[in-house]
Amino acid sequence: MEVLRRSSVFAAEVMEVFDRSPTDKELVSQAKALCRDYINSRLIRAGVSWSKPEHNAPVPGGKLAEVSTILLRLGDELEYIRPNVYRNVARQLNISLHSETVVTDAFLAVAAQIFTAGITWGKVVSLYAVAAGLAVDCVRHAQPAMVHTIVDCLGEFVRKTLVTWLKRRGGWADITKCVVNTDPGLRSHWLVAAVCSFGHFLKAIFFVLLPER
Repeated sequence: MEVLRRSSVFAAEVMEVFDRSPTDKELVSQAKALCRDYINSRLIRAGVSWSKPEHNAPVPGGKLAEVSTILLRLGDELEYIRPNVYRNVARQLNISLHSETVVTDAFLAVAAQIFTAGITWGKVVSLYAVAAGLAVDCVRHAQPAMVHTIVDCLGEFVRKTLVTWLKRRGGWADITKCVVNTDPGLRSHWLVAAVCSFGHFLKAIFFVLLPER
């Protein structure tokens, strides 16, 4: 009952947040909830079995659930364009998944490189796709606890790098503007084109060519 009560309280808080300007702490909390949802979706898609230890971790609810759906949808588009970039991430980075420090440093290096030339929603989606790809690798290599390290790491990166940008746009709900509905016979499409590739910055330079919005 306590878990259900906490979930209800969180859902109510999420609804309240979307009715006003969110705080830094709220944006980071939402970023982590979105990351857990994104990773869980990719683990299911990869057919990877795992048991989440954080039973009390908040999940997207209300409007944040809509944001999560759109984030996953845009991620599908991006991963379809460059599938090899977001698979076997650990092998491409040539890192060990047994060290929290190594995984954290590698993820933060990639994250920093993604946003070197500015921030766009496409790059934010790319960040989540990288986190999920790395999480899948961790679970496959019997390091499920590392998933929570990745989530926390993404949250910290959002706090330091993306919070101000998110606040200027009114929060995570702004991502809904990246999707438009076309003819019924056509799938909704992403308004931006993305090209991602690996380079040699700590074995992981991402070039995400996206127009600023």
